[in-house]
Amino acid sequence: MTKYFGTDGIRGRFGSPLMCPSFAFRLGCALGDYLQQLRPGERHAVVMGRDTRFSGEALCAALTAGLNQGQVEVYFAGVVPTPAVAKAVLDHQADLGIAVTASHNPSCDNGIKLFDHRACKFEEAQELGIEALVDQQADAPAEWPQPSFTKINSESDYVSHLQSLLAKDSLRDWDVVLDLANGATVHTTPAVFQRWGARLHLLGDQPDGVNINDGVGSECPAQLARAVLERGARIGVAHDGDGDRLVVCDETGTIVDGDILLAIFGRYYMAAGALKAKALVATIHSNLGLDCALRDAGGRVERVGVGDRNVACRMRELGANVGGESSGHIIFSDYATTGDGLLAAIKIIELMCQTGKPLSELRQEVTLFPQCTLNLRVADKIPLHDLTGLQAAIQEVEAALGEEGRVLVRYSGTEPKLRLLVEGPTLFEVEQALKSIEIAARQELSVIDS
Repeated sequence: MTKYFGTDGIRGRFGSPLMCPSFAFRLGCALGDYLQQLRPGERHAVVMGRDTRFSGEALCAALTAGLNQGQVEVYFAGVVPTPAVAKAVLDHQADLGIAVTASHNPSCDNGIKLFDHRACKFEEAQELGIEALVDQQADAPAEWPQPSFTKINSESDYVSHLQSLLAKDSLRDWDVVLDLANGATVHTTPAVFQRWGARLHLLGDQPDGVNINDGVGSECPAQLARAVLERGARIGVAHDGDGDRLVVCDETGTIVDGDILLAIFGRYYMAAGALKAKALVATIHSNLGLDCALRDAGGRVERVGVGDRNVACRMRELGANVGGESSGHIIFSDYATTGDGLLAAIKIIELMCQTGKPLSELRQEVTLFPQCTLNLRVADKIPLHDLTGLQAAIQEVEAALGEEGRVLVRYSGTEPKLRLLVEGPTLFEVEQALKSIEIAARQELSVIDS
């Protein structure tokens, strides 16, 4: 089990022992050692980019200085979406990609995501090896040499690639609302839509280093819905802080569930004979309605553990080309190696254009099971198997629901939270089941209520 890495890289409060310049320097040194183990005696190159957080500059500088200790050449892309970092790894034939971002977390947090030479996220075995190398590093010096890097323009390459997926001026009659979360997509996403001629209405487009995800973006879609209605837009698109996630709003002001998006893609790809392996990969969090929608279309859903890394890994194993999480991380492996919120928006717009259907009509082709979720912030993550009362409550609910529902209880991999999910045949049954599990959890865990 990893001690630094979570479900999506290393993440924490800036200034904490695991998210500060000193740790970043040691991690940079460890990554240099890791690359030397892979190809001893050769020179290595790393692509690095970040989001708009105030702490990103210091962390990037420390990582670069650490990498320089191992004679690693660093190509610095500046503020770019995480999928642009992944693309740049391939474009520059780099050995490693680093995105300094805490995604949808508040600005007080930051994180470090890693990509290998294939632009794929690291597997747990690789992370364990890197952690061992970090622990072998000496304490960071009080001062380190000025970091050395080469600036690259991966933003332009990324924008040009995505612009090419739709014809110029193909959206000239469209009004589109974009919520950029004051994050890494503030330049890239508008640039792509401008080529297609859409009339853009921007939210969250004034980053100042501390306002990333602050009441805007994928975690706060209410204002996106209001803006869509006010502007008479055909679609609203919201990103998270690093741009690898998508939340969309249809023309009626309705936020479209991520599982409905996955089901739409799966159904239409199946109908076109384009869903490879006749399988869509999703996580254990996805709604049972997704399975029904794919089964009715002649396909199937393959489920994996939480995290888009797990989704991408299973997609490669199956040869599948569509997968994702209900949170909006959607992977189209024919076009990218990792989740990309802008790419996912393009693909849903492409379907709207091909079918002539508004998003409100497309989403109504899919029915989800009633589902309730709850996140409880906890003081300590006591192993779930030690919580006998909670386990008994879960078993009682599962027995009552049978095959018409399911229960998922797990700790977040990036935050001190216990995540509860219940699905069932009716909303009343689901709400009652969730309440019984919550009560059991509160009896055995120290829950911190805001």
